Amino acid sequence: MENYEFWFVVGSQSLYGPEVLETVERRAREMAAELAQALPFPLVYKVTAKTNGEISALVREANYQERCAGIVAWCHTFSPSKMWINGLAGLQKPYCHLATQYNREIPNDEIDMDFMNLNQAAHGDREHGFLAARLRMPRKVIAGHWQDRSVRDRLGRWMRTAVGAAVSRGMKVMRFGDNMREVAVTEGDKVEAQIKLGWQVNTWAVGDLVREMDAVTEADTGALMAQYQSRYDMATDKLDHVRYQAREEIAIRRMLEREGCRAFTNTFQDLYGMEQLPGLATQSLMAQGYGYGGEGDWKAAAMTAVMKAMGEGGNGASGFMEDYTYHLAQGGEYSLGAHMLEVCPSLAQGRPRIETHPLGIGMNEKDPARLVFEGRAGDAVVASLIDMGGRLRLICQDIHCVKPILPMPNLPVARVMWRPEPSLTAGVECWITAGGAHHTVLSYDVDGEMLRDWARIMDIEFVHITRDTTVEGLERELFWNDLAWKLK
Repeated sequence: MENYEFWFVVGSQSLYGPEVLETVERRAREMAAELAQALPFPLVYKVTAKTNGEISALVREANYQERCAGIVAWCHTFSPSKMWINGLAGLQKPYCHLATQYNREIPNDEIDMDFMNLNQAAHGDREHGFLAARLRMPRKVIAGHWQDRSVRDRLGRWMRTAVGAAVSRGMKVMRFGDNMREVAVTEGDKVEAQIKLGWQVNTWAVGDLVREMDAVTEADTGALMAQYQSRYDMATDKLDHVRYQAREEIAIRRMLEREGCRAFTNTFQDLYGMEQLPGLATQSLMAQGYGYGGEGDWKAAAMTAVMKAMGEGGNGASGFMEDYTYHLAQGGEYSLGAHMLEVCPSLAQGRPRIETHPLGIGMNEKDPARLVFEGRAGDAVVASLIDMGGRLRLICQDIHCVKPILPMPNLPVARVMWRPEPSLTAGVECWITAGGAHHTVLSYDVDGEMLRDWARIMDIEFVHITRDTTVEGLERELFWNDLAWKLK
């Protein structure tokens, strides 16, 4: 993630003369340098654009440079935007229009026509905004003074979203076997996913993984066991079961690294030659930033990796999740999310424990080792990418996670408890109406605005369930979405 940067482009024109343009450039450099100190990625001043040729050349360079994750534009003065057409029409990187101005306030005693000619952001940004709207280009618009914390926070979140788009376009998913038999929502059009999102989704045999596991040495296994003991509490005496998970992790990671994959899937129905379904192994890999989807759910696996990359430090608190059961006591309704084994410890409150227990599903010769913990309290989202046949839909729901209200001493899995917006019953009705899957990505770091921006960049449908959503309103939104997307 640290290799990415964003380019700051300022619009103007030659009409104002060299002194004004020198002032514009000096201010732009100052703004970029100061903003960069508060943003998650460098903001590099590139040019004060005055001609069609300058803008087109910059866009060609941005498209070519993998390091450039997006462009931030601002029109300090009036920039006639026909000169931007050729460049913006060919832009392949995320685009943010920062509608700001250098000065915070109007200087009552100093304002004259020279001041007006120099400080025309309100004028120039509207001209520029029209052109982008006319081109119907996906973009982010952020308005406010560039020194305001809210503006910097929103720009920083957009940057992380743009990096998520870059990660998506290079995404490779390794599937060990196929998806769980007869499950509808884990299916999907992999060709369409690669066209729209950049995801390369392919299958490797479970036998390939078994062969890789056989090549793992005792020394490598012992080194990873030492890491487990330093990070987690060992709450089992079945250390041979834990060592087996370590071998699985090492083998999976080697295959992912060799093939350049950032996410993987498996299913408990296909464990040929394996003694345990990877549990601790999968959780540990997710903690390192890899995406995962259970039962062959490659869409959830890739979205987990993308949302992790969008989080703090390029590996945020996001993880594969599944809705399991509800607590329907009146006035205290909650959803309990978990999975058989594979919940990322980045969601944990406190230090996870390594335990071994029978799984009760799949052909496991040994009780699989897994991390057991409770999720932390706080605002979060759950997101689900589904294939609607002809288009992809990303569904996001705002939730509020709580400390589990019951100890559940006999539930040997990691779990998170939350209250969905606008309420549990209305939220469930909205989720089901929209077609949301039982597999999701739960994130404390990524919010609905970021996911909306990501969907806009990737040109897919977005549905956001919030505290203000009603079932009737959502039904109308989905109806109009169906019509709109059929026309695209």
